[in-house]
Amino acid sequence: MPDPRRCPHPKVVVTRELPDAVMDRLEALFDTTNNRGDAALSREQLVAAVADCDVLVPTVTDAVDAELIAAAGPRLKLIANFGAGVNHIDLRAARARGIPVTNTPGVLTEDTADMAMALIISVPRRLAEGEKLVRSGEWKGWSPGGMLGHRIGGKALGIVGMGRIGQAVALRARAFGLSIHYHNRHRLPAVLEAQLAATWHAGLDAMLAAVDILTLHTPRNPDSENLLDARRLALLRPHVYLINTSRGGIVDEDALVEALQAGRLAGAGLDVWKHEPRIDPRLLALPNVVMTPHMGSATYEGRLATGERVIQNIRMWADGHRPPDQVLEGWA
Repeated sequence: MPDPRRCPHPKVVVTRELPDAVMDRLEALFDTTNNRGDAALSREQLVAAVADCDVLVPTVTDAVDAELIAAAGPRLKLIANFGAGVNHIDLRAARARGIPVTNTPGVLTEDTADMAMALIISVPRRLAEGEKLVRSGEWKGWSPGGMLGHRIGGKALGIVGMGRIGQAVALRARAFGLSIHYHNRHRLPAVLEAQLAATWHAGLDAMLAAVDILTLHTPRNPDSENLLDARRLALLRPHVYLINTSRGGIVDEDALVEALQAGRLAGAGLDVWKHEPRIDPRLLALPNVVMTPHMGSATYEGRLATGERVIQNIRMWADGHRPPDQVLEGWA
């Protein structure tokens, strides 16, 4: 008898335009409707999609909330997210409907760590300001006091969240002469801590008061929402630089703006935003903030690898097996 769990040719809806090679392969393997236009589906289009598909492939720009999941038809049996973060998906609502959710962990680690390291260098060395000065035509040439920044060698780097990306950042930072401090819910094994020359801080507040540069690599969830609020930002010393390539909601943006405007922070490097693509105009006006458009994972190699993981998860599920990247209860 055929395995009732199998779905040999599932109907798949992809919400955003992916690399051509990924979309072509999805169409070759499944009954796939790709969004071959670089614009997010409207709410109405998402509702129509979940009403009549077996697998939804959303991205971070899609709000797969309880209302959308409730509107799904009986066919929807898998949400195969394109990306590692799943804070845009209501996992509890999906679980209540018996719909597994998968993600794509690990494939973007190196790319995101590269971006974090680029910002760690760019903000203290004022690279964005220097580039704008050259383009403005107002640069008068080299001078002993021109565009002075701060070296990063010898500084203390604090890492919030020491998972794959945090560890990859630590490896890079060590090569630039930074000492590594980290806060994590669970301490790393002693061997790994020694390899990274990393010092664990059981309390986040204590670490904040001890570092010169702070970089965030924790997922966004109820526990991390506004983790860096006004009180915690006040624990950072005025010469500290804040780097965020994780999720915008981890930092209270109003409090961050106020700290930067008041000179209680030296600068920030931001690749993510709480209400992106809308950005607080007060941040845009600050010269000591380096801003990039959520491009930490934006490499050809990373996008292709992410697409391949999505395909692997769908194929395993379609064959009646548990997908390898199923997000478990208690994920954070």
